[in-house]
Amino acid sequence: MTYHLLAIVVLILHAAFVAFVVFGALLVARWRKLLWVHLLAVSWGVLVEFAGIICPLTPLEVDLRRLGGEAGYAGGFIDHYVTALLYPTGLTRNIQIGLGLAALLLNVLIYAWLFARRRSSAGPHIIS
Repeated sequence: MTYHLLAIVVLILHAAFVAFVVFGALLVARWRKLLWVHLLAVSWGVLVEFAGIICPLTPLEVDLRRLGGEAGYAGGFIDHYVTALLYPTGLTRNIQIGLGLAALLLNVLIYAWLFARRRSSAGPHIIS
């Protein structure tokens, strides 16, 4: 039972990390101190998608499930949890790259909006 609960904790942390990668720029709008943490998270998330590697949290969750007497699963977190819902035919390399591009583009757009908002609130500076 302990391994099962640990696997669930890893799953929740993994899902929270993915959500932070995709939507974390919105948190940065409120808490600017998160900027570098979010940029590192986005870099890691996009690298995982572009390189086609599996995040280390996935094998950890699978191992914990197996130690708890459950069946593990093959593939990555997105393939098992997200793709199974969105893409019933399975994760292809093009879809994986598309997910990485979508996360990257969304964050670039949010950061551009934040930057523009910050510049406009500063207003023009007149030197006399």
